[in-house]
Amino acid sequence: MSDITEEPPAVRPAPPSGTIAATGNSLLTDEGASPVTDQALVKQTLHRYLQKHRAALLAKLDGLAERQARWPVTPTGTNVLGLVKHVAAVQSEYFGRVFDRPLPDPPAWLDSDDDRDMYATLDETMADIVAFHHASAAHADATIEALDLDARGVVPWWAPEHRDVTLHRVLVHMAYETARHAGHADIVREMLDGLAGDGDGNLAEKTPEEWIEWRERLVSIAEQAGLREAGL
Repeated sequence: MSDITEEPPAVRPAPPSGTIAATGNSLLTDEGASPVTDQALVKQTLHRYLQKHRAALLAKLDGLAERQARWPVTPTGTNVLGLVKHVAAVQSEYFGRVFDRPLPDPPAWLDSDDDRDMYATLDETMADIVAFHHASAAHADATIEALDLDARGVVPWWAPEHRDVTLHRVLVHMAYETARHAGHADIVREMLDGLAGDGDGNLAEKTPEEWIEWRERLVSIAEQAGLREAGL
C-alpha cells in the first residue's frame, strides 16, 4: 500500500465471538475488588490477559482464504498468518526453553535464524499454523499452571545482565508481545477486507457510511494541516 490515498475497504465490525477475546478487559477477573495479596490471583489475571490476546489474534484469521491470510500489507511484509506463526513460536520458547520445559516435537524451523517464523511457507497450510499455535498455547498454559510466579528461568537470547527471569516477568512480557501483534493483525485485517475490532464493544458504533464520512473528515484535516505546514 504505497499510495496513502488509496480507498480502503468498507469497515465491518467483528462480531462477538463468544470467547474470552470478546469479554472486554474489565471483565477478565475480579482482581481490584480487594488488595492483592494472593499470588495465585495475580497469576490468574496475567494468564487470562494472555489468553484474551491470543484469542483476539487467532480470530483475525476467521473467514480469510489462504492468499488473504498470507498477503503482505506493509512494506515490511506484515501478514496475519505470519503474525500468528511468530507469536506461537515466541510463546513456545518463552514458556519452554526458558524454564527448561521444551516444546515436544518442535518444528525444524523453530531454531532457524532466517525469519521463517514471520510467514507461512508453501508447504504449510493455515490449518498447520493454527494447529501449531494451539500446541504452543497448550504447552505454555501447562508451564504457567505448573510453576509459581517466582519460579526462575533463563532467557538465553537476552543480554547476560537481564537473562535471569521469573515466570511473573515472562507472563507480563508475553501478554505484551501477544497484545502488540494482535493489534498489528487487527489493522492488517482491516486493510484486507474491512473487518475491525474484536467484537468486545471497543470499536465505535458507526454504519459503513458513517465510517466513510469519518475517514473523509480525517483526510480533510490531514490535507489542511499539510497545506498549513507548506505555508499555503
